[in-house]
Parts: sequence; C-alpha cells; structure tokens
Amino acid sequence: MPEKIRFAIVGFGNIGRRHAEHIMANPATELVAVCDTNDAVKGKVPKGVAFYQDINDMLKDIQADVLSVCTPNYLHEPHTIAGLNAGLHTVVEKPMAMSIDECDRMIAAAEANNKIIFAVKQNRYNPPVQAVKELLRNDELGKPYMMQVNCFWNRGDAYYAESDWRGKKVKDGGCLFTQFSHFIDIMYYLNGKITGAEGWIYNFAHQHNTEVEDTGSFVLKAENGSIINFNFTTCSYERNMEGSIALFAEKGTVKIGGQYLNTIEYQKTEAPALPQINIKAKANDYGLYQGSMSNHDKVVQNVVDVLHHNKAVMTSAQEGKEVVRIIELMYAKATRI
Repeated sequence: MPEKIRFAIVGFGNIGRRHAEHIMANPATELVAVCDTNDAVKGKVPKGVAFYQDINDMLKDIQADVLSVCTPNYLHEPHTIAGLNAGLHTVVEKPMAMSIDECDRMIAAAEANNKIIFAVKQNRYNPPVQAVKELLRNDELGKPYMMQVNCFWNRGDAYYAESDWRGKKVKDGGCLFTQFSHFIDIMYYLNGKITGAEGWIYNFAHQHNTEVEDTGSFVLKAENGSIINFNFTTCSYERNMEGSIALFAEKGTVKIGGQYLNTIEYQKTEAPALPQINIKAKANDYGLYQGSMSNHDKVVQNVVDVLHHNKAVMTSAQEGKEVVRIIELMYAKATRI
C-alpha cells in the first residue's frame, strides 16, 4: 500500500462531493479520479483530479487503491463489483445494496479479489452512540427491555424533483433504504440480530411524486430479548424534527436525541452518569434537505487505519448485509394501509 491511499469516486452528487472533501482533507489519502455520467458536475471536480463519464474507462485508466461508491442505491452492486474486480477496495454508501442477494454477490467478489468492502454507517461514530455502546459492551445496563426509535424528517417536492431515481421503487427502494437505514443500523448495532417484525406503512403526502411509503410504524423483536418500536416519517412539516433512540433496561434508561442522534437527552443509570454530550457539529447539509451527522472524515480515517495499521473495519460487509436483511424483513412483514 502506498504512503498515500489513492481514492477514486463514482457518483459525484451531494454525497460524492462530501467524500471528496474528506479524502482531500486527510493527509494520508488523495483523490485521483471522479466518475459521473452527468457532464454538468465536471466543473465541481477539484483541480488536478481526472474526470470520467464511464466507470469502466476510469477503472482501466487509473492507478488507485480504493473506490468510493456514491451512486444511487440501485447502482451500488454493479459499481462495487466493478471496483473489486479492478483490484480496488470499496467504500459503499448506504444502503450497501438493494437486496441480500446483491450483498452476497458483492461479498463474493470481495473474497475472490482479496479486497475489503467498507459499508458506510457513519452514525456509529456519533459520540452519544459510542457512549451507549460502551455501556452495553460492559454489561452496565443489564437486561435490555425495550427500545424506542423515532425518525421524523422532512423530504419535500424539491428533493424528489432533484434526482429522477428518488422515490422510485426499483431504484430507491423506499424510506427504510434511503432515509432511515442509518437508524436501522444503530438499532442493530445496539441490540444485535433482529428476529421478528410487524408494521404498517403508508404514503400520506408524496403520492404525486413517489412510488414508496413516506410513513411507517413497526414493532420488532431482537435476539437479546428487547422489544423495539420503530416510527418514521418524511412528512415532518418543512424541516427535520427528530432522530432519537431511547433504551430501557434493567439498570438504566438512556435517550439519544437531537435531530441526528447528537445529544444525550436523558439518562438515569446505575452506572456512573455519561458525560453531557451535545455535539455542535452540523448534519450533512445538502441545501434542499439535511441528512445524518457529518462523520465522513471518520469513515475515511477508518480506511486509513485498516489499510495502513491493520485495525478493524468499523462496519463490515456482513454488517451492511445484515442491515439490508432487516429492511427486507420489515417490508415483508409490513401492511400497506
């Protein structure tokens, strides 16, 4: 591995540019190429970085170590496999793919080429999430009872008009894939395997411009015994309202809240109190909408830590696949009202 890890990016929309920003800011990484089918983004490519409109041309031409896959959901599988087959490790934006079968093909390609898939689940890095994970890891909360997950965001007409794949069943997949897979990942990260689900979904406010739900409510069962209530909507009026997770257990109750899991809103535990965490860092801001907490610098650093220092992958391909499995389970068990 060279002293500087060389990245290429496929997909140079909002999230691709966020990857570029942090790749270029890290002293151990450099951006060598960008690919996007839209020629209009060429002017946004940093000076000195090669631009391509065909991923196969880019992969044939460049010398790189890692491919960041930042294309729409339905392209994650083919673009990841193309990168792996070209001998590059891959960083794959959420969701890892659109189905378990797609994930399996990606994992098989990684194994065949002896390369690593880094699944992007940057909310794991949120300090409140890490603080609660440490309590659970040390068994300081005792037996888990229940978890409440609330995801109350806004996605207006302009958001769906910006990109023709958004809100399309085959290309987008639905809110659980596109908006709320990070929350499903944290639910899984803190509870372990999800074994059962029942829920209801509906499209209240976006029937004129989407083929998928905008609101849902689920009850899930985790292998650790916890019951999980998961409520979501993209109908919060005009702006995001809340992203929160409350955990009720034998030896304590903790709520991670804020707009994007950035604060400890409540805690009462037998263990020593967690520090008051109120992160001032902004969410990923894309103009028309806001996303999750901006932690992509830590995603890039994890690639460096793994490839240069043999540390652990923060979110493995198998974990990315497990989140997709949970989403498939939720949709399979949902009643459309």
